[in-house]
Amino acid sequence: MKLILLTNVFATLFMVGLIWFVQIVHYPLFSSVGQKEFQHYEQLHQRLTTWVVGPAMLVELATAVGLLKFAPKESQTLVWAGIVLVGIIWISTATLSVPAHNSLTLEYTQAAYQKLVRTNWIRTICWTARGVLMVYLIDRFYSSWN
Repeated sequence: MKLILLTNVFATLFMVGLIWFVQIVHYPLFSSVGQKEFQHYEQLHQRLTTWVVGPAMLVELATAVGLLKFAPKESQTLVWAGIVLVGIIWISTATLSVPAHNSLTLEYTQAAYQKLVRTNWIRTICWTARGVLMVYLIDRFYSSWN
């Protein structure tokens, strides 16, 4: 349980930091790339970002599900809340972020760009909430580990 929880917290907090960086710094800079270079930039962005985000998201998902099996009964509601947040993040990624990126790969449009930035707030808020939840769970179980 301890290793699963710590791994989950690490993956979640990694993604919290990353998503805030993306939302506040990275995505706003997209509009400065220029339309001529943007298609190539977006293709590279998608490929390289997958190598950073993919493993962390998969570890977060696997350990979130693992917590269901090993977390004490009194924590199951919190664990389920975390899984719901992971679900929202994955659904938002698949139905909003990926299609917006795919559209931007074909052609930079202000509408696709604004949709990407606007809908990314869903993931930013959910990952932040997961971060708070996971820190709370660590705090809750820390005393019982000693």
